[in-house]
Amino acid sequence: MTGKKERQRKLARERMLRQQARRVKRAHRARQITIVGVVCLVVVGLGVGGFFAFAGFGGKAAAVSATSSATPSASASASASPSTQAEPATTCSYAAGGTASRNVGTPPTKPDYKAGYQATIRTNRGDVVINLLNSKATCTVNSFVYLAARKYFNNTRCHRLTTVSPLYVLQCGDPAGTGRGGPGYTFASENLAGATYTRGTIAMANTGAPDSNGSQFFIVYKNSTLAANYTPFGEVVKGLGIIQNVARAGSNNANGSGDGHPKEKVVIESVTIKKT
Repeated sequence: MTGKKERQRKLARERMLRQQARRVKRAHRARQITIVGVVCLVVVGLGVGGFFAFAGFGGKAAAVSATSSATPSASASASASPSTQAEPATTCSYAAGGTASRNVGTPPTKPDYKAGYQATIRTNRGDVVINLLNSKATCTVNSFVYLAARKYFNNTRCHRLTTVSPLYVLQCGDPAGTGRGGPGYTFASENLAGATYTRGTIAMANTGAPDSNGSQFFIVYKNSTLAANYTPFGEVVKGLGIIQNVARAGSNNANGSGDGHPKEKVVIESVTIKKT
């Protein structure tokens, strides 16, 4: 009798252990599926958002990616809030963020907020001249002027062209040429209250997260409809026709119809700054 009861207890223990093992296996498998699902979503997000220069301004997905894929998006789900800092700003803050595509340091925290600036972007297709809005986006202009002086933009290509409604832009400012590069620091958005993106506007691309501006920017060559999430910091006063001609040639559609690398390659040879 005792032996029979012992065998029954042994069988019961083994049955319980098998059940536990099956539960653990099922839980582990469910966890794997969840992780795979999350990874797939991240990869898709990077594939779409990442290409958009600081995912910020994304075409199909709010170009928001884990890396600075700063890209404008017509419908920004994740968006930076309008800056409450009084302009012109007398102090700027630049926080370390990401790996620098070109390590040129960090801009000074005390901008020349009283200055007027004009930038000449010399490209392989001609010069584009921009009046910088220092009184409205002081810290953005301070960063752009600093990067230009450090030759950060020299010999970099404009990696993204969009030619479909509601987004008509050429995106530049990434030495890596991938849409994921940046200067190794980020800073807050400015000049967002009532911001519009009419022909000739130059604005910052971002990751879609607050205060995620870096070095990537876009030039609006035709009136575009965007949420007011991208810092406008300049206006093209000469050479917009160069960008419009590039747009007419179209993109390679690498990111979908009307969105990809420009067929006519645009290389920024240098950016020079003049005080006005």
